[in-house]
Amino acid sequence: MGNAAIATRVKVPRRHRSAAAERPAAAQRYDRRLAEILAHAAEVFCKKGYEGASMRDLSRASGMSLAGLYYYFESKERLLYLIQKHTFATIVRQLKARLDDVTDAEERIRIFILNHLEYFLSNQAAMKVLSHEAEVLKNGFAAEVAALKREYYKICVGLLDDLKRERGLQFSTRLAVLSLFGMMNWIYTWHNPRVDADAASIANEMGDFFLRGVMAGGKSRKDR
Repeated sequence: MGNAAIATRVKVPRRHRSAAAERPAAAQRYDRRLAEILAHAAEVFCKKGYEGASMRDLSRASGMSLAGLYYYFESKERLLYLIQKHTFATIVRQLKARLDDVTDAEERIRIFILNHLEYFLSNQAAMKVLSHEAEVLKNGFAAEVAALKREYYKICVGLLDDLKRERGLQFSTRLAVLSLFGMMNWIYTWHNPRVDADAASIANEMGDFFLRGVMAGGKSRKDR
C-alpha cells in the first residue's frame, strides 16, 4: 500500500450514512492501525521534540519495524504531516456533523467551543505537537496543512458573522475569532484532570465568558 493511500485514509465519513460502515473490514482495521501509529508518533514528538526524535524512536513506540516505518512513511516529516492533517481533518469533520440541524447562532458557537475542547483534551500530545512544531513542515506538506487550518478558521469566522447578523451586533470578527482561539488553544498548558472540570463543563463556562463579552461589547445597531 503506497503513501498516497496512507495520507487519504485519515479521512473519515460524516454522520447518517457512514461510508466507514460500507468499507471492507480490512480497510477499517488499517485506519485504526494508522490512528494508533500517529498517536504513538505524537507522544514521541511531544516528549522529545521533532528534532530530537528519530525514526528508531518512532519505530519502538509504534511497535512497527524500522524498515516498515520507512516503507510506509518515508520520513518523520511525513509522520508529522499526517499527525497535523489527521488532527484538523478529524476536528473539522466532527464539527460539521455536530452543526447539522442546529440553526441558532449562539448554540452553534457553543458547539464549536465544545468540539474544540473535547478534541484537545482527548489528544493532548497531538495538540502540543501542533503548537510547538507548527513551522517544521515545508513545501507541499505545509501548504496542505495550512489549507486545513484556513478552513477551520473560516468556519469560526462564519459562526461569528452569523451571530452578528442574528443579534444585530457590531464587533471585529477577526479579533473575536483570534481571541476565542487564544482562550481555547492553551488549555493543554494548564488543564489538570485531577482538579479541573471536564471538557463539557469548561466549554460551557468558556462559552459564557466569550459570548457575554462579544454580545456586551458589540452594541446593537439600534442602540447606536
